[in-house]
Amino acid sequence: MALFLDPVSGLLALQRELERAFQHPLNANFGVSGRGVFPAANVFSGADGYVLRLEIPGVAPEQLQVQAEGRTLTIKGKREVHELPGASFHRRERESGEFSRSIQLPDALDPSQAAATYKHGILTLRVPLKKEAQPRQISVQAS
Repeated sequence: MALFLDPVSGLLALQRELERAFQHPLNANFGVSGRGVFPAANVFSGADGYVLRLEIPGVAPEQLQVQAEGRTLTIKGKREVHELPGASFHRRERESGEFSRSIQLPDALDPSQAAATYKHGILTLRVPLKKEAQPRQISVQAS
């Protein structure tokens, strides 16, 4: 009996493995991550703390809530889709309803001092370093 190899199945299995590997790079814990997670987030680290940018198009600022508890930032909100009178959806790719996303931050950050701005569908959170984690100058005394 001849062995038949299906190249498409092999490629699909490889794609699943790569997606799984990229969902949790270096075992970083930024909450559930990967394609299809809402809202999508980019996390940047800098000398004075972290900046998080979350894509939340179509959500009014008054529908957003950011909560800091311990090392965890939780972003909650509600996106409403208003249908056009007398029309029905031909295609519906943007979900509606309530959402929540939690992101665990490193110990060196101070979520209680976080600041949030929202512009053009992008929520920007700035989370500073704790005072004791910030670099400081030490003066050198001549002896």
